[in-house]
Amino acid sequence: MTITISATRGQGPYILDDQIGFILRQVSQRHAAIFASGIGEQDLTATQWAVLAKLLERGPCSQNRLGRRTAMDAATIKGVVDRLGKRGLIETRPDPEDGRRLEVALSPAGQALAERMAPNALRITEETLAPLDEAERTTLIALLRRLS
Repeated sequence: MTITISATRGQGPYILDDQIGFILRQVSQRHAAIFASGIGEQDLTATQWAVLAKLLERGPCSQNRLGRRTAMDAATIKGVVDRLGKRGLIETRPDPEDGRRLEVALSPAGQALAERMAPNALRITEETLAPLDEAERTTLIALLRRLS
């Protein structure tokens, strides 16, 4: 694929296939399909996995902080926490530092599921990045982090 530099600077024709948003959406759709087929739990969404994975990685935290750590707005994180709570995968309790807030933690079942799914998640990342060599992977991740 060739991207015309002048088109990316607003000069020349607008070619959808050359636009970053379009390319990112295609990559996101590919990754979502890989995730759905590879996570190993039919009803575990990518956002739910993000919450489980972050709690496994960092431990309990407030719902607000968990939303920031997983790049979810307040309404989204609340919905995800509610759904995972109904499934018995997370527990909420008053935050020991501020009783007005809720602290979110993995339940024993959530801990077991997250530990069991982590190798699948690593394989999903590997499959998503499979077309790239190691140097390209490192560059891509670094560039995407600069854009986020």
